[in-house]
Amino acid sequence: MSFTLPAYRAPDFTALGLEDAPEVRLVPVERDGVAPAGYHATTLFPEYFRLNGRWVLAEESRMDCVAVCRAGAVSIVEFRGLKRGDMVAVGRTEDGGEGIYVHTAGFEEKGGGGGESFSFRQGRSRETAYSMDYDSIYELLRHERDHGNIVWVLGPACSFDADARSAFAALVREGFVDGLLAGNALATHDLEAGYLGTALGQDIYTQRSVPNGHYHHIDTINAVRSLGSIPAFVESGAVKDGILCECVRRRVPFVLVGSVRDDGPLPEVYGNVYEGQDAMRALVRKATTIICMASTLHTVATGNMTPCYRVVDGVVRPLYFYSVDISEFAVNKLRDRGSLSVRTIVTNVQDFIVNVRKGVCGPA
Repeated sequence: MSFTLPAYRAPDFTALGLEDAPEVRLVPVERDGVAPAGYHATTLFPEYFRLNGRWVLAEESRMDCVAVCRAGAVSIVEFRGLKRGDMVAVGRTEDGGEGIYVHTAGFEEKGGGGGESFSFRQGRSRETAYSMDYDSIYELLRHERDHGNIVWVLGPACSFDADARSAFAALVREGFVDGLLAGNALATHDLEAGYLGTALGQDIYTQRSVPNGHYHHIDTINAVRSLGSIPAFVESGAVKDGILCECVRRRVPFVLVGSVRDDGPLPEVYGNVYEGQDAMRALVRKATTIICMASTLHTVATGNMTPCYRVVDGVVRPLYFYSVDISEFAVNKLRDRGSLSVRTIVTNVQDFIVNVRKGVCGPA
């Protein structure tokens, strides 16, 4: 199997009868953070706005934001980022009639469809066969390492298993990780394993509890805080291996966003969720492939800020988005929240990481 990036088919506005469509109506913001009545809420699909007689693509998008038009270009802005005087696109139809066109079929193959109207096993569950998905991921990751940007979203389960933790560190070393999004827990348990050989006080391999092991995660946090940062902790030699260790060594950026349940937290963890969201989006806007594992909170947050496409060197290409979890509820929740382009895999994430490392790097 060889990977080929699907070509984007831009809308033919002449064939759609929209070459003389009306200009999009722009209404100024009157109060910071408040959109004008009738604002157009963006989606994850490519969207075009009629400005100065041209259809203009919003090159960076995300769902549930508004389109701000400046000097003939379109910026997608969160409501909290609106400033008085910003000119916001207004209209609640998406067929071009109000100068707004949402293009949902840009990556569909011509002549697609035509399948059976009734067939079994259309959903994605623990019974789904995923062999082809794995092979597709291997090919995709090899392509993206050389031609794209791969961002991973990890929950704490990814650091509880010795083999999974080692496998993900290998993916970092081999260039298959361009960015990491996680919370306080993933980083804490991973650093604890590299520092004390345990995760939440259990041996990282045997899972046996060690004496006073319940201190280990807060001992780790305290040790990191005493040095001021995760990089300083790694560079001190206290951490022998692991996910964050490899990210620091390979200068792979990571963003850690906390929650109300966190201990510590580690110095890099964002306590302000909106500052954390901005930092996450700074990594996401570079991504061409995103793989989320075992963190419903961070997966949904990432999905909400991720479109189904990316513009790279002037070319529109698909953005691949995977959600991997042992819980069918977790992977389906993302789709229920509007991330319709997500591809889901229901499996143990620790096994998934090990399989992916073997698939792209070969046997250990």
